[in-house]
Amino acid sequence: MTVARTWAVALTGIEGALVEVEADLSQQTPGFQIIGLPDKALGEAAQRVHNACANCGLELPRRKLTVNLSPASLPKHGSGFDVAIAVAALATELALDQESVGATVHLGELGLDGRLRAVPGVLPSVLAAARAGIRRVVVPRALRDEAELVGGVQVLGATTLADVLQWHGADVEPVDLPPLVPPPVDEPATEPMDLADVVGQGDAVDALVVAAAGGHHLLLSGPPGAGKTMLARRLPGILPPLDDAAALRVASVRSLAGRPVRALSRTPPFEAPHHSASTAALVGGGSRVVRPGAIARASDGVLFIDEAGEVSGAALDALRQPLESGRIEIHRVGFSASFPARFQLVLATNPCPCGNYGVRGGVCACPPAAIRRYRGRLSGPLRDRIDIELNMLRVADPGLGAGPVTTSAEARERVRDARDRAARRLRDAPWRINAELPGVWLRRGPRALPAAARRPLDAALQRGALTLRGYDRVLRVAWSVADLAGVDAPGIDEVGRALYLKRGVAG
Repeated sequence: MTVARTWAVALTGIEGALVEVEADLSQQTPGFQIIGLPDKALGEAAQRVHNACANCGLELPRRKLTVNLSPASLPKHGSGFDVAIAVAALATELALDQESVGATVHLGELGLDGRLRAVPGVLPSVLAAARAGIRRVVVPRALRDEAELVGGVQVLGATTLADVLQWHGADVEPVDLPPLVPPPVDEPATEPMDLADVVGQGDAVDALVVAAAGGHHLLLSGPPGAGKTMLARRLPGILPPLDDAAALRVASVRSLAGRPVRALSRTPPFEAPHHSASTAALVGGGSRVVRPGAIARASDGVLFIDEAGEVSGAALDALRQPLESGRIEIHRVGFSASFPARFQLVLATNPCPCGNYGVRGGVCACPPAAIRRYRGRLSGPLRDRIDIELNMLRVADPGLGAGPVTTSAEARERVRDARDRAARRLRDAPWRINAELPGVWLRRGPRALPAAARRPLDAALQRGALTLRGYDRVLRVAWSVADLAGVDAPGIDEVGRALYLKRGVAG
């Protein structure tokens, strides 16, 4: 057999494409060449494969060996093709089960001693293989648990290249080496956060529940100590648990980011990049291998940007396109990558650089130009995409904590009921939550509100207090208020409440 074939996966963003790895022997000057649009890291696979085979007691053919990665027009990046290249190359002369080799996807980087190293993106790669009909994959042993999260696929966790060849029927000596384990990733410890910890901010808590019920974006403005960050960090705890598809998407993005994935988490992700984060840190990127940024990592969850007035205007404006489309596109020379970006945005900002502008008992020393510049970081087009804006005041009465409070469990139950109500109403439509409803459908569709209910909204639009996009967003919030109240459609009270939440004051 002079031609052998197996499979690998090329990732572009979260999507993967099967790559056929063909190895061919020819009667030419001995050598090892990889073709098919490989990048530099992949081009160096020839030396890694050569040393790995030698140290596992395996011998590569002593003829001209050409490895083709097909389709040749698809860019291939990284070292995750090493195992597939080695298996295809050895299968040209070794007595292997060619049917087994040709029906298996091989993922992983090879160490010079022949052990398999972990690579980012194994979970989306296995998902791509399963969708393409492949039912067996080989991965590094350290990533077996991650790969087994995909149902219907037989996962073989290998320590060395010799293990892989044995599975394919080769008569080779096993190599006794411990598996390579990726270095531990330091992640902040999660602590239980309950809405019951928030006292004296009843309106803000109600706004948070409305935002959770409809998937609305939220802007909290107020002085330091008003509880903006405390509220934002409790939003994931009142959101419904992720379904199977969303949990797989979240885990796939996490895998691409190089973070450990051992189980499917049902808790919506929470990303809180520092206010000094660059545009690339939010959007993601890389010159060759594209990694997801905070926007993609927050998909199906919450993206919280604290001190929004300190964030660069370019970074904030980078949020506008994914807020509308639900995806983030990253373009590089020769390829592009796409990541999911359907998140809930929570912005928190102070009224001025010192935080005391307009605060009762506070003294603001900021010049007017500095205040205008600070507020101008949140551009009009970005604010127009925010559904709920609330100005928060500091709690002034220490006795407010003695009254009834809303717990996260109670809020989560209300949110679940409201979302179920919306899902039943939208069962024949392509949307599932109110934040996704298009403006035309809200204004002219079968659920359009009567003129009497829209009266305060129409008046705000006519006097220029709202744009048409803002008008539609108030309608979406009104439906969420109605779902929480258990009424069939928003009336003038629900529309008024939604209009207040667009530009309200809590205290």
